[in-house]
Amino acid sequence: MFETISACIRCNKEDVAKVVLMPGDPLRAKFIAENYLESPILFNDVRNMLGYTGVYKGKRISVMGSGMGIPSMCLYAHELYTQIGVDAIIRVGSTGGLAEDVHAKDIVIAMSAATNSGIAGLYDSPVKLAPTADWGMLKDAVDSADAMGLSYKVGQVVSSDVFYNPREDAPVRYKELGLLCVEMETAGLYIEAQTSHKKAVSILSVSDTFFTGESLSAEEREQSFTDMMELSLETAWKTID
Repeated sequence: MFETISACIRCNKEDVAKVVLMPGDPLRAKFIAENYLESPILFNDVRNMLGYTGVYKGKRISVMGSGMGIPSMCLYAHELYTQIGVDAIIRVGSTGGLAEDVHAKDIVIAMSAATNSGIAGLYDSPVKLAPTADWGMLKDAVDSADAMGLSYKVGQVVSSDVFYNPREDAPVRYKELGLLCVEMETAGLYIEAQTSHKKAVSILSVSDTFFTGESLSAEEREQSFTDMMELSLETAWKTID
């Protein structure tokens, strides 16, 4: 029997590892579990937001979908951190490149995340929160990327509340501000980690670019995402004591 401990995740606490990889797509979580984890066990399927726990290089790691957008990410990250006892979350996602030196197939490790979301304003803070990665996890990701020989960038990304932005000048303004790429979840994850006193890092794969017209084929996307998944697993492995 499952222990009901949160609104949207039905599991026993001990079935979830202390470090969780979170792709937006639950089917990508299933792919990671089936292709990289030994003896994966399904711990959640509520609303088909699939979550699995298995073993990677001798250490327990979980992977679970986050859904699309900051509200969905915040919901699941909050429950994992505060109700299930997860210590660290790694976002594993795709992104659109903005900066001229960010190309399709590159990996972006998000040091921080600007956002047009109003979520930070919900917290009773005398300042606006600056959603930022955990330094130790960020360093582990960079060290692992170097060891794997991957092409990557580190810097600030933008997490948008909308996929189809009515402001047509938004990508240009983002680029002018030095933002590397745009996606939809990182800021929410970093705010949840900060307010829960937990850890997080976001590792992104560039699937296309706004200004150079680069776009990956289905086959190239699969290889690029494989690199991102393997880097995320190596980062998770280093995070676990």
